[in-house]
Amino acid sequence: MLGITDYGSFCAAVLLFLALPGPGTFTLLTATGKGGFRAGAAATLGVIAGDQVLLWLAVAGVAALLAAYPAVFKAVQYLGAAYLAWIGLKLLLAKDGAAPVIDLQPGRYFRQATLITLLNPKAIVFYMAFFPLFIDPAAHRGAITFGAMAATIAVITLVYCLALCAFANVVAAKVRAHRRIARLLERATGAFLVGFGIKLGTQ
Repeated sequence: MLGITDYGSFCAAVLLFLALPGPGTFTLLTATGKGGFRAGAAATLGVIAGDQVLLWLAVAGVAALLAAYPAVFKAVQYLGAAYLAWIGLKLLLAKDGAAPVIDLQPGRYFRQATLITLLNPKAIVFYMAFFPLFIDPAAHRGAITFGAMAATIAVITLVYCLALCAFANVVAAKVRAHRRIARLLERATGAFLVGFGIKLGTQ
């Protein structure tokens, strides 16, 4: 299909990678827990926007540029690590008993999710390694093939993340009635983000 070999396996691989826990997943869950489904949907669009930028940078060969200038790669990596850790610390240090804030401006969650996605330069390298696995050299059609892959990733991400947000919104409504459980989940999310930031910054 448009130069993509084994399209079904390509879709399955994208879905599998989405299902793996990562900072993007926790960003969606946190946004939904604090701002409801609307905030989760905004964060989903932020993840997709950031992911598409990294995807096309990979196509353009930015990974080769980062490899040629490791200091640039490290700078972006450290910036991403610091941002994740900062968000995690905010969750960890939030005052006990404080009610979740319902933010009626989802743009905040869109920007946050976009930044978290963009500040993971390893995603560029991932795409550089992932795409060749599903490209048919004989039928490859250049930008059309990459465009089809990018659109497929965006659609699968949208469907999966919105379903995740819908589920999280139902659970969050029940959790809000039990503030102690909600606080434990917030701290767990914060600890994960801090840990992921430290891991990213020390690799």
